[in-house]
Amino acid sequence: MTTEMQACAQGGVHYVEIPIAFDGLTIVVHPSNPVRGATIAQLRRAWEPAAERVITRWNQVDPSWPDAPMPLYGAGTASGTFDFFTEAVVGAAKSSRTDYTPTEDDNVTVQGVLNNPGAMGYFGFAYYEQNANRLTALTINGVAPSPETIADGSYPLARPVFIYVSAEALRRPQVQRFVQHYIANAHQLAPQVGYVPLPESAYAAFAERARERETGTAFGGHQEVGTNIDAVIARPLVHEAQ
Repeated sequence: MTTEMQACAQGGVHYVEIPIAFDGLTIVVHPSNPVRGATIAQLRRAWEPAAERVITRWNQVDPSWPDAPMPLYGAGTASGTFDFFTEAVVGAAKSSRTDYTPTEDDNVTVQGVLNNPGAMGYFGFAYYEQNANRLTALTINGVAPSPETIADGSYPLARPVFIYVSAEALRRPQVQRFVQHYIANAHQLAPQVGYVPLPESAYAAFAERARERETGTAFGGHQEVGTNIDAVIARPLVHEAQ
């Protein structure tokens, strides 16, 4: 996100940040895998660069876990999901072992985990919901992903989903009408694509932000992990990476 902020600054683009919904990055395993939960620290041990060609079996992450191969599937390096996962789990964006199967097609991860009982993969909660009858989602730090835990920020890998609009473009009536229509219908449409909607009061606040063309970001160029919408609304908007 810092890179995008710098590009906007260099191009003279002033943007309005509008949170639209929440997602929860979901870690999935084969239903036959006895592992049912992991901590962020355990995930870091499995996915950090130092694990490459070293941590290849489950019991190397935790001795109580199975002595079985652990093939890994995840997002491609150009994906925002990859950026979020690496920052939230490893601690630095784009920092990851490379000996895994990267893909922009979540179905590749689904099939990889289904065909490899020891595999681990990750993708957005929406795609897990579509495959919940075939895959098992791990609890993270003892919390299972669900619409409720994602919305209240108790699920550690919850993340807000945004649109960004040029403040200059919002001066045009047709752009303003489109954005207001988008915000007004997000509560109804978000669940249809597997996202968790925000409270109606949040949408009202962000509709006003669009009308007033309030620029900046509440996140200072960093991926946000495990937050709730009230905290997002309360933060001041900044224009430079923090």
